[in-house]
Amino acid sequence: MERSNEMTKMKEIRELASLMGEMGLSVLEIDHKNDTIRLERPTAGTVLATPAEPLVVPDAQPHAIAGTPVISPMVGVFYAALAPGAKPYVSKGDRVEKGQVLCIIEAMKLMNEILAETDGVVTEICVDNGQVVEFGEPLMYIS
Repeated sequence: MERSNEMTKMKEIRELASLMGEMGLSVLEIDHKNDTIRLERPTAGTVLATPAEPLVVPDAQPHAIAGTPVISPMVGVFYAALAPGAKPYVSKGDRVEKGQVLCIIEAMKLMNEILAETDGVVTEICVDNGQVVEFGEPLMYIS
């Protein structure tokens, strides 16, 4: 009977891990009665530590790039173009207009267009095509 209970718990943990991936979560902690389950996936810029050690995250360095950052509104995969091998939506030095598509972020199998909030020139693109981005991460700068 104990073996069956362990298998049920492992199945539940796998389902929670799958849910984390679908929702783009990096940490999920559930407290129920006397049981606590904590699932954690490494994210860019983190170092996993043993429980006795604190989690180490490198300090963010001030960015000396001119312009207004275009911030990722979600966790997902950054795509610079509509399809592999296609011309990127924008490149460094391109002039953009408010409402123009700058890139796509795929999250939970949905393609989300990221639009320019202002007119300007792309001064820097901070992420590579196909790179996983975090919520709040600068994707590019426009001045």
